[in-house]
Amino acid sequence: MRLRHYSIHTECAYCDWIKRYVKYHGMTSRNDLEGGEAKIEAFLTHFAVNTHVALSTQNQAVNALGFLYKQVLKQITIGSGKGGKDRMTTFPASMVPLLENHLWRV
Repeated sequence: MRLRHYSIHTECAYCDWIKRYVKYHGMTSRNDLEGGEAKIEAFLTHFAVNTHVALSTQNQAVNALGFLYKQVLKQITIGSGKGGKDRMTTFPASMVPLLENHLWRV
C-alpha cells in the first residue's frame, strides 16, 4: 500500500478489514483464502445485515478486500465494469429485499 502511496489511515483501515475478514472465516493458512468471491459476499452480507453501518463503511470493506485479492494475492477482480458507478456491486443480491424494506419504513 505504501508503494501505491496510500494514506497511513487507509492502510490501517484496510488492515483492520482484512483482519475482520480472516477472523470471520476462521482462516489459519493462505490456502483458506481460496474461493474469495463467495467468502467475500458472505462476509459483506453478514456485516451489512447485522451491523447496520453506512454505505461508505461497506464500500471501504469492499475496497479493502478487493485490494487484498486483486493487488496482493492476484486472484480475482471484484467488479464488472470499467469505472465509476458500475465498477463494483455494492450490495450482495441477498441484501436487496432487506434494504428495500428498510427504505420503505424510513
